[in-house]
Amino acid sequence: MSAFAASAVVADLRDRIRQFDGRAARDRVVMPFGVPEIDERLPGSGLALASLHEVCGGGNDAVAGAAAMLFAAGIAARTKGQVLWCLTQPDLFAPALAQAGLAPGRVIYVEAGDEKSLLLCFEEGLRHGGLGAVVAEVARLSMTASRRLQLAAEAGGTLGLALRRFRHLKEAATFDQPTAAVTRWRVSAAPSSPLPVPGVGRARWLLELTRCRSGAAAEFDVEATDAEGRIAFSSRLADRSPATVPWSFGASA
Repeated sequence: MSAFAASAVVADLRDRIRQFDGRAARDRVVMPFGVPEIDERLPGSGLALASLHEVCGGGNDAVAGAAAMLFAAGIAARTKGQVLWCLTQPDLFAPALAQAGLAPGRVIYVEAGDEKSLLLCFEEGLRHGGLGAVVAEVARLSMTASRRLQLAAEAGGTLGLALRRFRHLKEAATFDQPTAAVTRWRVSAAPSSPLPVPGVGRARWLLELTRCRSGAAAEFDVEATDAEGRIAFSSRLADRSPATVPWSFGASA
């Protein structure tokens, strides 16, 4: 058995033990996407809060990661409270976050000198317990580091989003290595929605759920994040109710 496989087995055993030690109850809060086709694939019918999730760009966006960044921003926008955004490269375009529903006044930026420092900031932010979400732009994420982050998210009751940003395509291959994240998403840009008149329609994504603890992989063709941080299937975009329930309780993811 390889080292990665052994680490994955150990992490799975620890997760099962957690079901008996009382900590699982803290993970029961979920945040639905409001898209039944996606929510029904997730344990508890939503994205588990107090948990670590991974997001990466796909295809030609694997390095730039613009679609993945907007997807993460939309998720963070729908949480309650301030959002801590940790990065090592000062190239984040704040107006784009606002277009995804994450208002400038809600974001606290932390620029770390290297990834080791960034992971420390990520962990401390998750443990703080007073934030709505913590987003960290990381290139590499080991099983050990991800496990610490998952435990910190559980302790602080905070949503953690590891936004994987790679320096080159070869480095993007590390996204397939096992981590302790509850879900793993790959977001790729797709042709925009057609309009009945000349112009550019709403952006669309191929959204891949490549890993889901206690769930199955799936992929979805969705409309990109709107100004409220929500995605939608294009066929139902015009009929979607804005009164979607933002929180629910279900089985731990």
